Amino acid sequence: MSATNAKFCIVWFKRDLRIADHEPLAKACATGLPILPLYILEPTYWMLPDVSCRHWHFIYDSLCELQNALVQKGVPLIIRVGDVTEIFENLRNQFGKFQLFSHEETGNGWTYKRDREVAAWCSSHGIFWKEFQSNGVVRKLVNRDLWADLRNAAMCKLVIATPQKIYALPSVPTQEIPTKDHLMFGATGIGNVQRGGRAQGLSILESFLKERGRCYMQTISKPGVSARNCSRLSAHISYGTLSIKEIEQATRLKIKQLSQSRNEFNISFVSNLSAFLSRLAWRCHFVQKLEQQPSIEFSCMHPAFEGMRENQFNDRYFRAWQEGKTGYPLVDACMRSLHQNGWITFRMRAMLVSFASYHLWLDWRQTAPFMAKLFTDYEPGIHYSQFQMQSGVTGINAVRIYNPIKQSIDQDPEGTFIKRYVPELGEVSKTWIHESWRNPCPPKDYPKPIVDLVQATKYARDQISSHHKTEGFRDDANIVKQKLASRKITSPKRVFTKKQKDVTLSKQREFKF
Repeated sequence: MSATNAKFCIVWFKRDLRIADHEPLAKACATGLPILPLYILEPTYWMLPDVSCRHWHFIYDSLCELQNALVQKGVPLIIRVGDVTEIFENLRNQFGKFQLFSHEETGNGWTYKRDREVAAWCSSHGIFWKEFQSNGVVRKLVNRDLWADLRNAAMCKLVIATPQKIYALPSVPTQEIPTKDHLMFGATGIGNVQRGGRAQGLSILESFLKERGRCYMQTISKPGVSARNCSRLSAHISYGTLSIKEIEQATRLKIKQLSQSRNEFNISFVSNLSAFLSRLAWRCHFVQKLEQQPSIEFSCMHPAFEGMRENQFNDRYFRAWQEGKTGYPLVDACMRSLHQNGWITFRMRAMLVSFASYHLWLDWRQTAPFMAKLFTDYEPGIHYSQFQMQSGVTGINAVRIYNPIKQSIDQDPEGTFIKRYVPELGEVSKTWIHESWRNPCPPKDYPKPIVDLVQATKYARDQISSHHKTEGFRDDANIVKQKLASRKITSPKRVFTKKQKDVTLSKQREFKF
């Protein structure tokens, strides 16, 4: 497609709600053409089973701040509601031919299909659409052999400066940003929602690097306590108020400063921040899986597990798990906390999925969309990859069945978190809080365990084991491993030859669901 004869540039904001370190905006400004910053609300998207009003609340805060930031640079944020290609067609008819700039988006299957439709529309109308790498995800990758090096190299690039002045395309009408309680986004009454916006993200990053990160690893798995000492940047990364590059470089600078004074206190802090950096890399790793194979939102990574759970779905179990009424105190406390706050630490997320998948034998394709609606920081690439891992259907990861009683004793020994979110157990002593049904006087308004833990665990292990023994299992597992498994991370300064890049990158991102 040709970029000639364009009269202006559209910068299409999606999951990148900032103007700092924003390559599409910077490159659009470099053309010298007037700029039309655009955010499109797509009603059909908000009807999907994995999106919710909770997501919109965070986006709303971020859009309001983005709008103000753009106005300060001399250009308004244009809001449109409707189908993307229809909106682009209307803008082309009104203002003439344009160039389109955006970040690559690794979203759910709906957004992938939408982007392919946009690409087809651009091609048929001679519209130049340039997409730029988002965080550490590499598009057009054939396999994972060089991904870590490519990702680390991207993290070492300079943070892109915010344009000093943005020249607006004049006389473009805009719509108001819909309110937080607009009917388009579904039911309200969603509990607490983490505040969005870049200023909030920068403040959270600063507090994490200044103080909160000191106890990162010691508290990362503990519900309640982890809400303070984890970075709490996940939603800001998911919706792009900050880039991972900015976060990683700020963290490395802090590590460098701490390393200048080698006392025990600083050494411990450096260790915690280094662990945080590794998790930023793992985050990109999991999103990369969805980028390379979008079908993992809908299909088991390993085909041997198709049909294993689908026909045994138990609606009563599903409702009890959704409502936090399974009879297992930590499981229920975590689910209720998630309903109330939209966030819970990684280990407790994994335990909730494990309990649903193994002990209740629920199919991940039913449980995943429900939890996606609850997470403020819902990131499709991490979400579906992790659901498959914790459900045992990848064929390449060890089967890990979390024991909710052991997790309860280890992570909430006093039962403080449990009692906060399961008030029915408020009077239960520490002796019985992890297994309330064993209490000589069990609380009448709290259910007994919905399943027998030992029997359910044995059944799950037997089922998984039987599928591992099917003909051709290892061959299919090797295919999954070659395509999606992690590789050893080498130096971020590695230089690639043209030949290496050519064999690593494919010509198209083409997948069939």
